[in-house]
Amino acid sequence: MTRPPSEPDIADLSARLASVPGVRAVALGGSRARGAHRPESDWDLGVYYRRPLDLGALAAVAARAQGSPAEVTGPGGWGPWVDGGAWLRIDGVAVDLILRDLDRVRAVWADCRRGRYEVGVQPGHPLGFWSPCYPGEVALGRVLADPEGELAALRAETLHYPEALRRALVDASWEAEFSVASAEKSAPRGDTLHVSLCLSRAFGVLAQALHAHHRVWCLNEKGALAAAAALPDAPPGFAERAGACLRGLDTASVRAAGDLVREVRAALGR
Repeated sequence: MTRPPSEPDIADLSARLASVPGVRAVALGGSRARGAHRPESDWDLGVYYRRPLDLGALAAVAARAQGSPAEVTGPGGWGPWVDGGAWLRIDGVAVDLILRDLDRVRAVWADCRRGRYEVGVQPGHPLGFWSPCYPGEVALGRVLADPEGELAALRAETLHYPEALRRALVDASWEAEFSVASAEKSAPRGDTLHVSLCLSRAFGVLAQALHAHHRVWCLNEKGALAAAAALPDAPPGFAERAGACLRGLDTASVRAAGDLVREVRAALGR
């Protein structure tokens, strides 16, 4: 019976990935980087590269680790923000390789320090890919292989949440009110698709704003409501109340969502 991959196994894989031409560093992300994982949790490896990236060599390393041929999707193959990568199974455990263009991550980080960010369309991110995810991943990840020390240096910078970004994301919480106002027009007609999208967007914006207010990186929608609810200044029962609104999707639910938005905005000083 084979055993699941251990930290030394992953460290060895990371070193081999870092030897691929074009790869600059490898970092552990997700629940394992945070110490919140379960035994069966995936291993999420961010593979930071510069072009040209040798996809053939990368696929060879992945195949050796998996023990069978591995398909590696190159930059842009998975969409505009999640570059590409590979879904591996190593001794029955998922090991995900996620490509990250290091120069683009640096450019996004420079924007964040100026209070600028983007929300782009990306498969797998129903509320959009928020560009601060890039530096947030670096800040919250654990560097495993970094021959030139580039990623470690960048991580040291991202541990300090930019004040300009904090202000920008908190100021952007006005969109939550706008989204609820849009839902108010659709709820009486029973247009549950539009109402659900508006309310989901509103609560996603609030989650980002609450995290930013406390200078905490919010990477994506997964677990965002619960994480925001645990922050100071979140209204009592924030996650439960938001969930009830998303289940109801009627006029009363939209009114309740409006109340919640106003409470959060008041707590943010907006």
